[in-house]
Amino acid sequence: MGSPLRFDGRVVLVTGAGAGLGRAYALAFAERGALVVVNDLGGDFKGVGRGSLAADKVVEEIRRRGGKAVASYDSVEEGEKVVKTALDAFGRIGDVSLILRDRSFARISDEDWDIIHRVHLRGSFQVTRAAWDHMKKQKYGRIIMTSSASGIYGNFGQANYSAAKLGLLGLANSLAIEGRKSNIHCNTIAPNAGSRMTQTVLPEDLVEALKPEYVAPLVLWLCHESCEENGGLFEVGAGWIGKLRWERTLGAIVRQKNHPMTPEAVKANWKKICDFENASKPQSIQGKESPHQLPLVGESEAASIFFSYGIVFCVNCSAKTLESSIAYFLL
Repeated sequence: MGSPLRFDGRVVLVTGAGAGLGRAYALAFAERGALVVVNDLGGDFKGVGRGSLAADKVVEEIRRRGGKAVASYDSVEEGEKVVKTALDAFGRIGDVSLILRDRSFARISDEDWDIIHRVHLRGSFQVTRAAWDHMKKQKYGRIIMTSSASGIYGNFGQANYSAAKLGLLGLANSLAIEGRKSNIHCNTIAPNAGSRMTQTVLPEDLVEALKPEYVAPLVLWLCHESCEENGGLFEVGAGWIGKLRWERTLGAIVRQKNHPMTPEAVKANWKKICDFENASKPQSIQGKESPHQLPLVGESEAASIFFSYGIVFCVNCSAKTLESSIAYFLL
């Protein structure tokens, strides 16, 4: 197993740390030497109300075990204040949040939609933005975004939550790219754990089996300075961890030279378009896997365009054709 992973001297900010997953993260980091900022607004699982009791109880628990922690009672929508607590207490920074309002799509109010996006998506943006420059200056940072299986796959009654959670994945993927040169890693987890939030949708015995403590070890590893993982997406729960990735079929060219592209041509090629045998596994917009060749109008048979994940390659083409082809792909 090797030597224990330690976080001595590392400052870890955990949002939503007053209960459930956040509490489990905070306790686990503190146990391994981290200086922990326990952020929790103190409201209920629907985001209503506020108070200091939830964060204070976790801070007290950490200190009772010999760890170091401070409380933060600000909303994640006030990211600057949350990060300032860490800077004032420990002089530097490095992490995570949740709320759940289940409504079938037809019953979602503007308030239901807005509060989920404010806390999950905008809140994560606000806290990360406030910490970003500090991480860049110190050439180190580890960020964990908490998505959800509902965001990845969709789920009945969670259209607002699903949209926000998949938005977090897009945010995390871009931060992973932008932060790489500054040794800032950003990964995303989709945890399956019992908490006060999931008590409304899961039976009690299953909530007990899906303990937050079975998620925390993955978060700690991804946040460790020796972990090189960046831009990953992981499902985790009940002691199981799996990594997810995108797949793309080889697809089909349905536009033929000197012929219009038609919906009938799409229908005729549908099986090939949806055939995942020999599928590629793209990892970035700039990836060069499985380029697709397209015939060109007004060029010789030897001329062709290759379009691969945002890059246009022209073989034996005139400058005019290349220019028009790039414009075509951008449309």
